[in-house]
Amino acid sequence: MNATEHTPADLLRTALAADPSRPLVTFYDDATGERVELSVATFANWVAKTANLLQGDLAAEPGDRLALLLPAHWQSAVWLLACSSAGVVADVGGEAAGADLVVSGPDTLEEARACPGERVALALRPLGGRFPQPPEGFLDYAVEVPGQGDRFAPFTPVGPDDPALALPGGVELTGAEAVARARADAESLGLSAGSRLLSALPYDGWEGVSSGLLAPLAAGASVVLAPRLGALDAASLDKRKESERITHTAD
Repeated sequence: MNATEHTPADLLRTALAADPSRPLVTFYDDATGERVELSVATFANWVAKTANLLQGDLAAEPGDRLALLLPAHWQSAVWLLACSSAGVVADVGGEAAGADLVVSGPDTLEEARACPGERVALALRPLGGRFPQPPEGFLDYAVEVPGQGDRFAPFTPVGPDDPALALPGGVELTGAEAVARARADAESLGLSAGSRLLSALPYDGWEGVSSGLLAPLAAGASVVLAPRLGALDAASLDKRKESERITHTAD
């Protein structure tokens, strides 16, 4: 725990300073066989590039609301921390029509078209691949993000009392409240530095977002995201837990 960790983005900065090479987020798509592992440094680089895209090309300002229409995925985790970095409110599963901008996966494009502002689409293909044909009316994230800067500095400092996260049911959290909840969840789960949490929970509310990113980040632990874990039989699940050195589960 660090006294300077007031926002989710602060948690990432602490992790980067402590050990940039350790694994932070590992993602499995058990429908395709995809496995992606991101170190703290690699994850932080994606966050910086995405925050630069938000602040620069998309002209997002602190307090703007971004409807986050994405499943549990490593790129979804990147967007959560990019929003925190830029002071943009990540509205998990939020109404696109009332948002300043929207980020959508391939399955929610029609819903996302209701957003009057900028629209970004993620193909969620292996290795962060782009759409074969970009959806009309959307920027393709995989096309736009590679050229962004590797370091991010917000035009306006993001404070702990600034709104950070909106959740289904009308719950809204400041950066400080999100960090406090994440720390409490980490303690409740028994997470500590070096823990490996396997999460099959969707990113459709606090429990999934916390277990799938924020609680492990707050504890100096790492997360293995496997939203389609139910496709595995018992033997395959045991093998997964052994190969990934899983110490805790959230499903």
